[in-house]
Amino acid sequence: MFPPPRKDFIALTLGDAHSHAYNNAKHRRQSCWRKWKRLPRLQRSLILFLLALLLILALLSYSSIAEQWRGLSDKEDWLELNDRNLNFPVAQNPAAGKPPAPVVGPDLGQAEGPDEPRGPNVPVLSKAPPKKKLFSNRRGPPSLRKDGNLPATKAEENPKQQLVPEEGGEEEEKKVVSWRGAMIEADQATDAPPSANEKEAAAPGNPAAPGNPAATDLEGTPDRLEAVRDAFRHAWKGYKDHAWGHDELKPISKSFGEWFGLGLTLIDSLDTMWIMGLKEEFAEARSWVEKDLSFNKNVDVNLFETTIRVLGGLLSCYHLTKDQLFLEKAKDLGSRLMPAFKTPSKIPFSDVNIGSGTAHPPRWTSDSTLAEVTSIQLEFRELSHVTQDPQYQDVANEIMRLVHKLPGKHDGLVPMFINTNSGQFSHKGVFTLGARADSYYEYLLKQWIQGGKTEDDLLEDYLQAVEGVKKHLVRQTGPSRLTFIGELTHNRFSPKMDHLVCFLPGTLALGVQNGLPGDHMDLAVQLMETCHQMYKQMETGLSPEIAHFSLQASYGKDVVVKPADRHNLLRPETVESLFYMFRFTKDPKYRDWGWEILQSFNKYTKVPGGGYTSINNVCDPANPAPRDKMESFFLGETLKYLFLLFSDDLELLSLDKYVFNTEAHPLPIWPPPPK
Repeated sequence: MFPPPRKDFIALTLGDAHSHAYNNAKHRRQSCWRKWKRLPRLQRSLILFLLALLLILALLSYSSIAEQWRGLSDKEDWLELNDRNLNFPVAQNPAAGKPPAPVVGPDLGQAEGPDEPRGPNVPVLSKAPPKKKLFSNRRGPPSLRKDGNLPATKAEENPKQQLVPEEGGEEEEKKVVSWRGAMIEADQATDAPPSANEKEAAAPGNPAAPGNPAATDLEGTPDRLEAVRDAFRHAWKGYKDHAWGHDELKPISKSFGEWFGLGLTLIDSLDTMWIMGLKEEFAEARSWVEKDLSFNKNVDVNLFETTIRVLGGLLSCYHLTKDQLFLEKAKDLGSRLMPAFKTPSKIPFSDVNIGSGTAHPPRWTSDSTLAEVTSIQLEFRELSHVTQDPQYQDVANEIMRLVHKLPGKHDGLVPMFINTNSGQFSHKGVFTLGARADSYYEYLLKQWIQGGKTEDDLLEDYLQAVEGVKKHLVRQTGPSRLTFIGELTHNRFSPKMDHLVCFLPGTLALGVQNGLPGDHMDLAVQLMETCHQMYKQMETGLSPEIAHFSLQASYGKDVVVKPADRHNLLRPETVESLFYMFRFTKDPKYRDWGWEILQSFNKYTKVPGGGYTSINNVCDPANPAPRDKMESFFLGETLKYLFLLFSDDLELLSLDKYVFNTEAHPLPIWPPPPK
């Protein structure tokens, strides 16, 4: 046997090994450093750049993976809730039996799905899983509009971020959302008192809870009318207190935004107040128009926006009230907008200075947006009609004559831009019914109705356009067979639909009411369902600005919302179409859908103290992220159409006597000329 090794020998051996390893490592480091120093400077720089790039990519990958982990975590939360037997009600297809056959083109078959169309099964969730979450203090995106009576830093003072309280306790249950320390409470919503059916639905044993919009009764129209009046009063209070005489209210910072300096919100709201019978508010606004509204100012205004909001609002008020004040203001403004039409092509410039009388295109292009130059006709034609001065109607009609003859259309569909120098379409090959083209199609029909149905070119262009829409833009989703309107870019179809496109169901229905083909109503009914689902499938019950639709049956959701498209601007197009659809069909479901939308506005956009705000995220009921802006069309259009939707007086602005401009200002239909 060998003797056991001595401890001092083991220590010495280990020390030598360690020293040897250390010397080897030091030698390798020195060798690597010498090799590095021998490399040319360019190679060393390139290597460092590549290493930095790899580091950045690794960080980005980590961020993406972490986001997916968070998403999985949220999904697990919902699965856990389901495991606890929390059964959420499902919104079934409201149409009895099978929906009408889809009005689509021959290439519809690309959408995969079951043969039989069915309504979407959409979970109606009254609240998201309770989580503590910090509120963002983001404001709306920068624009051309100037800040108002508060310094730029006012909105950022005391940026207290508050936690959304955990569910539990009666006191905490009332609190819905917190913005800058102010709590919006559920009982502040202007909900009508519950009907007998609603009380019955809330009784024990009934799965429909009072907070669930699906439990809302269809009765109680007078109460709903008063709820809309209350919403208007609340919005008007914020405007009167913090933005009086200015263009727009910023309800969070209690300040205002200026665009043209023409009191856009006030003028946009005049006929709404008259229709709602808000006499005191109307009298105050009329006094401002008489004493303070002046168009003699050195300011550039957008021809389209000023025409539909201000000129249209003044003409509408004149017809409703017979007050000459509004006609005189309309004549003054109309004459100041005329320099915009002094172009080589007769296609107007987009901007005009109403003080100096000069006009120009945008700084970045010589093009005008097609929707803008073809959506001023109702107002300019009406101005000639009431003043007996033909110059306004002449310039407006000339645009339509030029566009009628232009090459570059695609089965009645038109490009989005037109050049003011050449008078030709530009950026050809892109076709949409969304932004920059939408109201062209709307005004084709409405001009034809306004003029007593005598202008055949307008009717021809409208009918061709509807056929082009059905042939090229109509598709159905894979999961629930929802019919939607997509976009075409150089013959490539995109399943993208702006909320703006939701004007189309109402316009199609209006055409059918005036004797156009009945299959237009089939398409209107299907599109109305889709616009409703754009609200219903969102966690807040409010539609995103843009929706994408899934064509694959294997994908669970019909409506897909990209992060950049999640905002809601309090837009009117869906409630506008609901108004038309109810007027023509008397189907009470359209009132019910409008009521759900009003409730969601009250829950997620109503600001304590006055006003409503657009929001950045319709997918997050815990933090909808207010944008701090109330668009003038919320009072001028959205609340007006909701009021008319709930009114039982079908002669209130009868659609046999009035046509609404694209800002919801009613103008009279002319009697047909004598034969």
